[in-house]
Amino acid sequence: MVRLCLHVGSKAAAFGVGAGREEQGKHMSAPAEVGTTGQSPWRETLKTIVYALLIALVVRVFFYQPFNIPSGSMKSTLLVGDYLFASKMSYGYSRYSFPFGIVPFRGRLFGSEPKRGDVVIFKLPRDNSTDYIKRLIGLPGDEVAVRGGIIYLNGQALPQTPAGTYVGPEEGGRAKPRYEETLPNGVKHYVLHWQRESDLDNVGPFKVPAGHYFMMGDNRDDSIDSRVQSQHFGVGFVPYENLVGRAEIVFFSVAIDDPRAFRLTSPWTWPFDIRWSRIFNLVR
Repeated sequence: MVRLCLHVGSKAAAFGVGAGREEQGKHMSAPAEVGTTGQSPWRETLKTIVYALLIALVVRVFFYQPFNIPSGSMKSTLLVGDYLFASKMSYGYSRYSFPFGIVPFRGRLFGSEPKRGDVVIFKLPRDNSTDYIKRLIGLPGDEVAVRGGIIYLNGQALPQTPAGTYVGPEEGGRAKPRYEETLPNGVKHYVLHWQRESDLDNVGPFKVPAGHYFMMGDNRDDSIDSRVQSQHFGVGFVPYENLVGRAEIVFFSVAIDDPRAFRLTSPWTWPFDIRWSRIFNLVR
């Protein structure tokens, strides 16, 4: 429109008011010519969608990737139905940092060693495709044993202090004892286990090989982790290359483990099935 006004003004100055009116009439009779130089709307929309997908892919691969929690092996730190972001930058990048492992290389780029107590997402060593999440307990060279439900790390027992109970749908309404466990580097976290002993309460010792880590779930009675060394159904030691990222923050949580939640017959109750208090909780 600015160009059109300037054009009319210049004609009026050169040929008089009558010529200006004639020129203005010509432009008004063909308004379709004004917008013909732009791109079609569908093409602009398609470009916007492509750019958005590329940005999302870059963020997912190199910065933060979302995951959801399908099992209770990390209770009460993480609950079934939690959705969290994992930092991909924390440990650098391996082939498993990319979807379907499409970038075939060995080792890690910009690698950084994980710390004891980190909550880690990794690829299950026996198939290198299934995503698992556990807490890092043993570093390369450590000796890990469990006696009576207590972890012995390099011969030293990790202190556990009673910290109340946890009650959830999978516990059938029973209060499960909770303890605060302290790792040698000062990291404190909660673990759950019944007072009665289970098969995994007395295992080891395990010598963690170089370039590998020993992982355990916080729900000690209901976690298949590095205590189970079987190549057919266990986890075993986790190679450094298999680390995907460090769990950072819960961004959404729904009580999908509660059979009374999200009933189709009462949709007005659905907002109450969202665990609002867990949203934006840091994973520690």
